Amino acid sequence: MTAPTRRGRPGHSLDSLLDVAVALFIERGFEATSMDALADRLGVTKSAIYHHVPSKVELLRLALDRALDGLFAVLSEPGAAQGPAIDRLEHVVRGSVGVLTDRLPFVTLLLRVRGNSHVESHALHRRRDFDHRVTELVREAVAEGSVRPDVDPRVTSRLLFGTVNSLTEWYRPGGGLSPSDLADGLVTTLFAGLRAPTRPQEHR
Repeated sequence: MTAPTRRGRPGHSLDSLLDVAVALFIERGFEATSMDALADRLGVTKSAIYHHVPSKVELLRLALDRALDGLFAVLSEPGAAQGPAIDRLEHVVRGSVGVLTDRLPFVTLLLRVRGNSHVESHALHRRRDFDHRVTELVREAVAEGSVRPDVDPRVTSRLLFGTVNSLTEWYRPGGGLSPSDLADGLVTTLFAGLRAPTRPQEHR
């Protein structure tokens, strides 16, 4: 027999609770954000929060997973698994920009964790795994001859995603720049220097 679905208190879903929690974690820091402060910001009692989650740590875990699950979903898409490595790499970069713009507060929070708890350490482990898989894509592209070989693939990967991650510092939804335009500009700028130069054809 299927267990009955647990319903939230009127006016507050888990998603809305997470949105407010992440905003406070970014604003004050995770350690400095109390459940009292969260309840006050929501205008509810702490028991209403505990109806959804058992602890503040669980809110952090859910928030970090929201960002990381989005990134790993991009790696599972056909465009990241099929075709030349350079095209797959571009797909991952574009998809990551899409995740960032769609889940901006969650990605911002992810980029601020330092491994101060088990939850943060696990998130950092997943993030390193994502970085490793991107680096392997760069290595494949170098081996195919589509990415210049004179830069260490680890450096290339870090430069690519250092630029993607820097969007959290200035990108704001509704500012006149669509996620698609943002991805186009980033890919055009970065991949122009990333691609291996083509050799001029010899005249016969």
